[in-house]
Amino acid sequence: MEDEHQLQFNNSIVTIPFLAVFVIWLIYWIEIKFGFNFNKFGVYPRSIIGFRGVFTSHFIHADTKHLFNNSVPLFVLLMSLYYFYRNVATKVLVMGAFLTGLITWGIGRESYHFGASGVVYLLFSFVFFSGIIKKHYRLTAMSLITIFLYGSMIWYLFPIDKGISWEGHLSGFMIGLSFAFIYRKKGINKEKFEFTETEFDTMFDENGNYIPPPPIIEENQEEIKTINYKYIYKESEE
Repeated sequence: MEDEHQLQFNNSIVTIPFLAVFVIWLIYWIEIKFGFNFNKFGVYPRSIIGFRGVFTSHFIHADTKHLFNNSVPLFVLLMSLYYFYRNVATKVLVMGAFLTGLITWGIGRESYHFGASGVVYLLFSFVFFSGIIKKHYRLTAMSLITIFLYGSMIWYLFPIDKGISWEGHLSGFMIGLSFAFIYRKKGINKEKFEFTETEFDTMFDENGNYIPPPPIIEENQEEIKTINYKYIYKESEE
Protein backbone atom coordinates (compact mmCIF):
# COMPACT_ATOMS: atom_id res chain seq x y z
CA MET A 1 0.00 0.00 0.00
CA GLU A 2 1.29 3.44 -0.88
CA ASP A 3 0.76 6.71 0.89
CA GLU A 4 1.16 10.26 -0.34
CA HIS A 5 4.86 10.32 0.46
CA GLN A 6 5.38 7.49 -2.00
CA LEU A 7 3.74 9.38 -4.87
CA GLN A 8 6.86 10.51 -6.61
CA PHE A 9 7.29 11.30 -10.27
CA ASN A 10 9.18 8.60 -12.17
CA ASN A 11 10.00 7.88 -15.77
CA SER A 12 7.27 5.28 -16.28
CA ILE A 13 4.58 7.91 -15.76
CA VAL A 14 5.51 9.53 -19.08
CA THR A 15 7.46 6.78 -20.85
CA ILE A 16 4.73 4.13 -20.96
CA PRO A 17 1.94 6.48 -22.11
CA PHE A 18 4.29 7.90 -24.75
CA LEU A 19 5.25 4.42 -25.98
CA ALA A 20 1.62 3.30 -26.12
CA VAL A 21 0.61 6.27 -28.25
CA PHE A 22 3.77 6.01 -30.36
CA VAL A 23 3.11 2.33 -31.17
CA ILE A 24 -0.47 2.84 -32.34
CA TRP A 25 0.62 5.78 -34.53
CA LEU A 26 3.54 3.76 -35.90
CA ILE A 27 1.27 0.87 -36.85
CA TYR A 28 -1.14 3.24 -38.57
CA TRP A 29 1.79 4.88 -40.42
CA ILE A 30 2.96 1.45 -41.62
CA GLU A 31 -0.53 0.78 -42.96
CA ILE A 32 -0.59 4.05 -44.88
CA LYS A 33 3.04 3.90 -46.03
CA PHE A 34 2.98 0.37 -47.39
CA GLY A 35 -0.70 0.06 -48.28
CA PHE A 36 -1.56 -2.56 -45.69
CA ASN A 37 -4.97 -3.10 -44.13
CA PHE A 38 -4.79 -4.50 -40.62
CA ASN A 39 -8.55 -4.42 -39.99
CA LYS A 40 -8.67 -8.21 -40.31
CA PHE A 41 -6.56 -8.38 -37.13
CA GLY A 42 -9.44 -6.96 -35.12
CA VAL A 43 -11.71 -9.02 -32.90
CA TYR A 44 -14.21 -11.07 -34.85
CA PRO A 45 -16.64 -12.46 -32.24
CA ARG A 46 -16.95 -16.20 -31.70
CA SER A 47 -14.54 -17.01 -34.51
CA ILE A 48 -11.33 -18.99 -33.99
CA ILE A 49 -9.35 -16.81 -36.38
CA GLY A 50 -11.05 -13.73 -34.94
CA PHE A 51 -9.77 -14.61 -31.47
CA ARG A 52 -6.34 -13.22 -32.37
CA GLY A 53 -7.93 -9.79 -32.24
CA VAL A 54 -8.12 -10.14 -28.45
CA PHE A 55 -4.37 -9.43 -28.50
CA THR A 56 -4.00 -7.21 -31.58
CA SER A 57 -7.19 -5.18 -31.98
CA HIS A 58 -6.16 -2.40 -29.56
CA PHE A 59 -3.34 -1.32 -31.89
CA ILE A 60 -5.45 -0.95 -35.05
CA HIS A 61 -7.45 2.11 -36.14
CA ALA A 62 -9.70 2.86 -39.06
CA ASP A 63 -8.55 6.40 -39.87
CA THR A 64 -6.71 9.43 -38.54
CA LYS A 65 -9.75 10.80 -36.71
CA HIS A 66 -10.31 7.48 -34.95
CA LEU A 67 -6.63 7.35 -34.00
CA PHE A 68 -6.46 10.92 -32.74
CA ASN A 69 -9.68 10.59 -30.68
CA ASN A 70 -8.13 7.65 -28.83
CA SER A 71 -4.59 9.02 -28.49
CA VAL A 72 -5.28 12.00 -26.22
CA PRO A 73 -7.42 10.25 -23.57
CA LEU A 74 -5.16 7.19 -23.73
CA PHE A 75 -2.10 9.29 -22.91
CA VAL A 76 -3.79 11.28 -20.11
CA LEU A 77 -5.44 8.28 -18.46
CA LEU A 78 -2.27 6.16 -18.64
CA MET A 79 -0.36 8.94 -16.91
CA SER A 80 -2.98 8.98 -14.15
CA LEU A 81 -2.82 5.21 -13.85
CA TYR A 82 0.97 5.08 -13.52
CA TYR A 83 1.07 8.02 -11.14
CA PHE A 84 -1.51 6.82 -8.62
CA TYR A 85 -1.23 3.03 -9.10
CA ARG A 86 2.27 2.31 -10.35
CA ASN A 87 2.47 -0.90 -8.27
CA VAL A 88 -0.52 -2.43 -10.12
CA ALA A 89 -0.68 -0.22 -13.23
CA THR A 90 0.86 -2.78 -15.60
CA LYS A 91 -1.47 -5.50 -14.32
CA VAL A 92 -4.49 -3.28 -14.85
CA LEU A 93 -3.36 -2.32 -18.34
CA VAL A 94 -2.30 -5.75 -19.63
CA MET A 95 -4.95 -7.90 -17.96
CA GLY A 96 -7.61 -5.28 -18.55
CA ALA A 97 -6.81 -5.05 -22.26
CA PHE A 98 -6.91 -8.85 -22.58
CA LEU A 99 -10.22 -9.22 -20.72
CA THR A 100 -11.76 -6.33 -22.65
CA GLY A 101 -10.89 -8.05 -25.94
CA LEU A 102 -12.07 -11.41 -24.61
CA ILE A 103 -15.49 -10.14 -23.55
CA THR A 104 -15.87 -8.27 -26.83
CA TRP A 105 -15.10 -11.53 -28.63
CA GLY A 106 -17.87 -13.19 -26.64
CA ILE A 107 -20.66 -10.59 -26.86
CA GLY A 108 -19.86 -8.53 -29.96
CA ARG A 109 -21.72 -8.38 -33.25
CA GLU A 110 -20.36 -10.40 -36.15
CA SER A 111 -18.07 -7.71 -37.40
CA TYR A 112 -14.46 -6.65 -36.90
CA HIS A 113 -13.93 -4.70 -33.67
CA PHE A 114 -10.69 -2.76 -33.34
CA GLY A 115 -9.23 0.40 -31.79
CA ALA A 116 -7.78 1.47 -28.43
CA SER A 117 -11.14 2.81 -27.27
CA GLY A 118 -11.84 -0.34 -25.25
CA VAL A 119 -8.66 0.32 -23.26
CA VAL A 120 -9.59 3.98 -22.94
CA TYR A 121 -12.93 3.00 -21.39
CA LEU A 122 -11.10 0.56 -19.13
CA LEU A 123 -8.81 3.30 -17.82
CA PHE A 124 -11.58 5.87 -17.58
CA SER A 125 -13.75 3.53 -15.51
CA PHE A 126 -10.88 2.39 -13.29
CA VAL A 127 -9.60 5.90 -12.49
CA PHE A 128 -13.09 7.31 -11.93
CA PHE A 129 -14.46 4.59 -9.67
CA SER A 130 -11.18 4.19 -7.76
CA GLY A 131 -11.38 7.83 -6.71
CA ILE A 132 -14.95 7.40 -5.53
CA ILE A 133 -14.29 4.14 -3.67
CA LYS A 134 -11.09 5.30 -1.95
CA LYS A 135 -12.49 8.74 -1.01
CA HIS A 136 -9.03 10.22 -1.42
CA TYR A 137 -9.13 13.89 -2.33
CA ARG A 138 -6.55 13.63 -5.11
CA LEU A 139 -8.21 10.62 -6.70
CA THR A 140 -11.65 12.18 -6.29
CA ALA A 141 -10.41 15.33 -7.99
CA MET A 142 -8.93 13.21 -10.77
CA SER A 143 -12.25 11.40 -11.12
CA LEU A 144 -14.12 14.68 -11.46
CA ILE A 145 -11.62 15.95 -14.03
CA THR A 146 -11.96 12.68 -15.93
CA ILE A 147 -15.74 12.82 -16.03
CA PHE A 148 -15.55 16.50 -17.04
CA LEU A 149 -13.16 15.83 -19.92
CA TYR A 150 -14.53 12.50 -21.10
CA GLY A 151 -18.02 12.31 -19.62
CA SER A 152 -19.58 12.33 -23.09
CA MET A 153 -17.99 8.92 -23.61
CA ILE A 154 -20.77 7.42 -21.50
CA TRP A 155 -23.17 7.68 -24.42
CA TYR A 156 -21.01 5.34 -26.50
CA LEU A 157 -21.62 2.51 -24.07
CA PHE A 158 -24.93 2.11 -25.87
CA PRO A 159 -25.67 1.12 -29.51
CA ILE A 160 -26.31 4.64 -30.79
CA ASP A 161 -24.00 4.35 -33.80
CA LYS A 162 -23.69 1.24 -35.95
CA GLY A 163 -20.11 2.11 -36.86
CA ILE A 164 -18.90 2.20 -33.25
CA SER A 165 -18.10 -0.89 -31.19
CA TRP A 166 -20.21 -0.17 -28.14
CA GLU A 167 -19.56 -3.77 -27.09
CA GLY A 168 -15.85 -3.02 -26.79
CA HIS A 169 -16.59 0.16 -24.86
CA LEU A 170 -18.95 -1.62 -22.49
CA SER A 171 -16.46 -4.45 -21.96
CA GLY A 172 -13.67 -2.04 -21.04
CA PHE A 173 -15.95 -0.03 -18.78
CA MET A 174 -17.10 -3.10 -16.83
CA ILE A 175 -13.56 -4.45 -16.47
CA GLY A 176 -12.38 -1.06 -15.18
CA LEU A 177 -15.18 -0.99 -12.62
CA SER A 178 -14.34 -4.53 -11.50
CA PHE A 179 -10.64 -3.70 -11.15
CA ALA A 180 -11.49 -0.61 -9.11
CA PHE A 181 -13.04 -2.89 -6.49
CA ILE A 182 -10.39 -5.61 -6.79
CA TYR A 183 -7.54 -3.13 -6.29
CA ARG A 184 -9.33 -0.86 -3.84
CA LYS A 185 -6.57 -1.48 -1.26
CA LYS A 186 -3.78 -0.75 -3.72
CA GLY A 187 -2.31 2.63 -4.57
CA ILE A 188 -3.03 5.50 -2.20
CA ASN A 189 -5.98 5.31 0.16
CA LYS A 190 -8.06 7.68 2.21
CA GLU A 191 -5.92 9.86 4.45
CA LYS A 192 -5.61 8.74 8.04
CA PHE A 193 -5.10 11.44 10.63
CA GLU A 194 -3.41 10.78 13.96
CA PHE A 195 -3.69 13.30 16.76
CA THR A 196 -1.15 13.62 19.54
CA GLU A 197 -2.22 14.15 23.11
CA THR A 198 -2.46 17.83 24.08
CA GLU A 199 -3.07 19.67 27.33
CA PHE A 200 -6.72 19.92 26.36
CA ASP A 201 -7.02 16.12 26.21
CA THR A 202 -5.75 15.76 29.80
CA MET A 203 -8.58 17.98 31.14
CA PHE A 204 -11.09 15.13 30.76
CA ASP A 205 -11.11 11.51 31.85
CA GLU A 206 -12.21 8.57 29.69
CA ASN A 207 -15.85 9.25 30.65
CA GLY A 208 -15.66 12.90 29.65
CA ASN A 209 -15.56 14.27 33.20
CA TYR A 210 -13.55 17.45 33.81
CA ILE A 211 -10.28 17.03 35.71
CA PRO A 212 -9.12 20.24 37.40
CA PRO A 213 -5.44 21.03 36.85
CA PRO A 214 -3.04 20.48 39.78
CA PRO A 215 -1.94 23.57 41.73
CA ILE A 216 1.12 25.33 40.42
CA ILE A 217 4.07 25.08 42.79
CA GLU A 218 6.67 27.63 42.01
CA GLU A 219 10.33 26.89 42.48
CA ASN A 220 11.61 27.76 46.01
CA GLN A 221 8.07 28.58 47.11
CA GLU A 222 8.47 26.83 50.50
CA GLU A 223 11.75 28.62 51.15
CA ILE A 224 10.13 32.01 50.46
CA LYS A 225 7.29 31.26 52.91
CA THR A 226 9.81 30.31 55.58
CA ILE A 227 11.79 33.50 55.17
CA ASN A 228 8.63 35.64 55.31
CA TYR A 229 7.49 33.89 58.46
CA LYS A 230 10.81 34.49 60.23
CA TYR A 231 10.80 38.14 59.26
CA ILE A 232 7.30 38.72 60.65
CA TYR A 233 8.13 36.79 63.81
CA LYS A 234 11.21 38.91 64.52
CA GLU A 235 9.29 42.12 64.03
CA SER A 236 6.66 41.05 66.51
CA GLU A 237 9.32 40.31 69.17
CA GLU A 238 10.65 43.84 69.04
